[in-house]
Amino acid sequence: MTARFQTRSPVDGSVYVERSQADHAHIDRALARGQQAQLAWRRADLSERLRVLGALVDAFVADKAAIAEELTWQMGRPLSQTPGEVGGFEDRARTMLDLAPGALADVVPPGKPGFERFIRREPLGLVFCLAPWNYPYLCAVNAVIPALAAGNAVLLKHSNQTPLCAERIVAAGEKAGLPPGLLQFIHCSHGQVAQVIQDARVDFVAFTGSVEGGRAVSQAAAGRFIGMGLELGGKDPAYVRADADLDHAIPNLVEGVCFNSGQSCCGVERIYVHEDVYDRVVAGYVDQLKGYRLGNPLDAQVDLGPMVRASAADHVRRQIGQAIDRGARSLVDPSHFPAHGDEGPYLAPQVLVDVTHDMDLMREETFGPAVGIMKVRSDEEALRLMNDSRFGLTASLWTEDLDAAEALGDQLETGTVFMNRCDYLDPQLAWVGVKDSGRGCTLSTVGFEHLTRPKSFHLRQL
Repeated sequence: MTARFQTRSPVDGSVYVERSQADHAHIDRALARGQQAQLAWRRADLSERLRVLGALVDAFVADKAAIAEELTWQMGRPLSQTPGEVGGFEDRARTMLDLAPGALADVVPPGKPGFERFIRREPLGLVFCLAPWNYPYLCAVNAVIPALAAGNAVLLKHSNQTPLCAERIVAAGEKAGLPPGLLQFIHCSHGQVAQVIQDARVDFVAFTGSVEGGRAVSQAAAGRFIGMGLELGGKDPAYVRADADLDHAIPNLVEGVCFNSGQSCCGVERIYVHEDVYDRVVAGYVDQLKGYRLGNPLDAQVDLGPMVRASAADHVRRQIGQAIDRGARSLVDPSHFPAHGDEGPYLAPQVLVDVTHDMDLMREETFGPAVGIMKVRSDEEALRLMNDSRFGLTASLWTEDLDAAEALGDQLETGTVFMNRCDYLDPQLAWVGVKDSGRGCTLSTVGFEHLTRPKSFHLRQL
């Protein structure tokens, strides 16, 4: 009997999607089709590949309203915000298509008489893309579009919480006229994922998810000499210097913590504030936070929906409880948010002070709308605390001093340094993490290097 799974919506707990898991024969056919389709696709002219992929983006964006509502039901982000993910998909996709001709062009060293020399970027083959539920389209597009542009085939597997996202992307490709088998999706179990990674027909794995998931992917690929892109967790710090524009910093920090109910790998997870402005920042943060509306994400007035599932909210509750037990103070009464519950996925946002690095809230990933704010006396103290983490995805600096931001940024152990913004991804820049935040790189011209292999041509003319 074919195994099936259900996706329960965090909106009301109902079963929103039910699908069959792929069996061994289905997976085998998908791998064979992808490998075969890639052989012809890699020989297609780059301009033709980019034309078809541009049509894929057009077809995807055309269904924006339906895609946004489906996404709200699947993972709980307010309907006032989910259309933005479709817009982000388009922006990243078109940026990568624009960058492709330059990024994939031959690299030609200085001329040498009697020789023709160049480096060509060849596609890897079949890319297995594992996309998460929290930003299912934005994380998938980072690998799917540049991989296809570079001449690869893609097998896409989304979280069982957001299975319709994989189906939507593949459907857009079919409308655009992508060759059959070049872009496919599968729904399968974690055990089956490991089997796919171990299959000799898979040439690269692009994974976005938890640190534990990244370890599982690495273990599955052990012994195989294939590339991996691992975008994992974060505990991203923010530092508010004494010279910061607080009217700008405070609302942006609150949004950086609370957008998508805090379920963002690059969301703000801990805040350090210079003692000269600490009291003003804390008071302003609490006032701003109380303006948020927690409730049914299908309500246009709601800007804070449920977390993806009750267990995710319980994780945040435990971190808050542990911090309070160790001396922290919470500054927001959950009753201010009527939709809040002591159980279930609807969780009131929270801010805590008197926090230390002995608390999980300041050390381990929270992935929810709660944050600790800690007072510091100097840039040096802030830098030490920001680097005191096993994660390193992004860090934000809030200051009027560009030189100071650049100097601090040089010393931060992180993949991206922001000044006066946070929780953002610029597709023109490399997206990369250090430490337990992962390995590899997506986006920008650099991202294409991880989805291709260099081949050197050394041609001597006699």
